[in-house]
Amino acid sequence: MSNASNEPPVDQGPLRRFRDPQYVPLAANLAEVRANIDRLDDAIVALLAERAMYVKDAARFKRDAYQVSAPARQAEVFAKVRALAQRHNRGFDHFPEVAEAAYRALVAGFIANEQTYFDQTETIDNPR
Repeated sequence: MSNASNEPPVDQGPLRRFRDPQYVPLAANLAEVRANIDRLDDAIVALLAERAMYVKDAARFKRDAYQVSAPARQAEVFAKVRALAQRHNRGFDHFPEVAEAAYRALVAGFIANEQTYFDQTETIDNPR
């Protein structure tokens, strides 16, 4: 029997197994895998929303557009993310590269928005 949508069945057991005898399965079926990914996505997006507010607040501390883009800080963040990815990797090949690529996209979006917020600020006459 062929699946008309060509999608895998979500409520059945696995159709394949890893050759690696050390691999420990995480879910009994694809529905369980997706439910856990959805749960993690909710937590990740909540953390990104919190990070976004700190990015917005950072605009108050910048003198100009160059400081908003902060190339040296970006390099620092990407290096830190690669190190964190290596530390947290549980066996996903090339995970540090995946994490860095995700952060590069994330940082680009945040910087574009921080620039918009920076443009909505004004200089304080007598900073503390």
